Amino acid sequence: MSGTLFAAAAPVLAAARTLAAGPQPALLAIDGRCGSGKSALGAWLAAQLDCDLVHMDDFYLPPAQRRPGWERQPGANMDFARLRAEVLAPLLAGQSAAYRAYVCRTGALQPPRTLPPRPLTIVEGSYALHPALGVPFACRVFLTCAPACQRARLQQREGAHFAAFAARWIPLEEAYLAATHPEAACDFALDTTALTV
Repeated sequence: MSGTLFAAAAPVLAAARTLAAGPQPALLAIDGRCGSGKSALGAWLAAQLDCDLVHMDDFYLPPAQRRPGWERQPGANMDFARLRAEVLAPLLAGQSAAYRAYVCRTGALQPPRTLPPRPLTIVEGSYALHPALGVPFACRVFLTCAPACQRARLQQREGAHFAAFAARWIPLEEAYLAATHPEAACDFALDTTALTV
């Protein structure tokens, strides 16, 4: 290993610190391939700064609300409208936000969670930079890793669920990345293959 994700992300922390000290509420997005360290980076940044952390995983659409053929439309499994209306728009307006996280494996909504207005909100997860979300991110971060590294990390993370995860979610994510190329407009792009995540 050549170092840790957090050491490599020092420039991201510096940019986030500047935003957190700014006069207006700001959003920072962390997108990229599953297994690349998005959640770890988001949690680390939030621990360093006085900011809110929002997970894209909390805003999947329940299956009954997905349009027919959603598997062929990158991002059609996400509730961008709810994320924008319930969370990001209020926080950008300097107001508190309240939402209920959706848990895919149980198909249920969690109890309501309230986020106070803070200078910086971090949005982490696949599809964070999807054009359909339609919010002004002040900083955009993209993480990636090599396929073999991704597989090893996901096998460790998902355990018995890995085969189903790899068969369903990786192809959907790759289709999204191929269709939208979020990394092209990012302020920071990190390859975490050789890093400890």
